[in-house]
Amino acid sequence: MYHIYILQSEKNKKYYIGYKKVLKRRLEEHNSKHAKSTKSGIPWKIVYVENYQTKHDAIIRENKLKSMKSKKYIKELINVHN
Repeated sequence: MYHIYILQSEKNKKYYIGYKKVLKRRLEEHNSKHAKSTKSGIPWKIVYVENYQTKHDAIIRENKLKSMKSKKYIKELINVHN
């Protein structure tokens, strides 16, 4: 199973969208400065998750979410599912 996730920085409130098979380990990487793209926003928390059976489907969804480039849409998505 693959996971699409949205992280929110507790420091600057920015969002990060990604996918990974082992979500817990990936969050640890984001919070330990191993992920160059997110080290400036540490600490991060998971605010949204979707699950997919295949890597292909997860990548398609990740790309769609990233292409939205809408903070409003991301906030609505998080609020609807939480």
